[in-house]
Amino acid sequence: MQNNILENIINKKIKKIELLKKSLSEETIKENILKNKNFFNFKTKIENNIKNDKISIIAEIKKASPSAGVIIENYDPVKIAEIYNKNNATCLSVLTEEDFFLGNLNHVCDIKQKINLPILCKDFFIDKFQVSLSKSYGADAILIILAGISENLSHQLYEEALKQNMSVIIEVHTVNEAKMALNFKEALIGINNRNLKTLETNINTTYEINNILVNHKGPIISESGIENKEQILQIKDKTKIKTFLIGESILKNIKKNEIFSVL
Repeated sequence: MQNNILENIINKKIKKIELLKKSLSEETIKENILKNKNFFNFKTKIENNIKNDKISIIAEIKKASPSAGVIIENYDPVKIAEIYNKNNATCLSVLTEEDFFLGNLNHVCDIKQKINLPILCKDFFIDKFQVSLSKSYGADAILIILAGISENLSHQLYEEALKQNMSVIIEVHTVNEAKMALNFKEALIGINNRNLKTLETNINTTYEINNILVNHKGPIISESGIENKEQILQIKDKTKIKTFLIGESILKNIKKNEIFSVL
């Protein structure tokens, strides 16, 4: 199953969105967006840190993953968000995929009611419908995984997100995807150190792919497999990348309150 995990997730997501579109109108979604005034500029907050030579941590909130299984048994996303906020996280990444990561869009909404930080809706976007849907729950940014969809669809999602005044992270994990990502001028680009087919992580992926992205004007993010402060500083020194999306390593230590003290 591991070799086809991304395909399995995408196929299940397609069916779920088809059903959801039949039960939830775009008019209702628009009304919910208008009711929600608590939006932040995800990209600008990170860009401001870069200008001030500060490291940004996008701290991830998730109960489980296909690679790690259940990470936190007594999962309380709001409580985790509060801990991250106290430890100076720049932004939050909230896993909302329900079947493989045990997430929910309601977690974004719940966190937004308590914490004033920009939130990335971390999910598998395969339909423009999901963009406005995620914003209606309070998301400030979306993730587009180039490995999971066609180039045409990735541009449709990107344009829709910009139209909704949302930030976009274009996620890549190969050199070819990185070259494609350069077409998304207004996006942040995330280098995923995890191979989405084998689920193995390799920090060298950041070094290899960063060479393709050095001329991209937006922030570059190193994602996955980052275990400690020393790795963060090493990547920063070698690549000048100052933004990191970190999940499992801080989630596993959250009971010890050992969040990376690099901010």
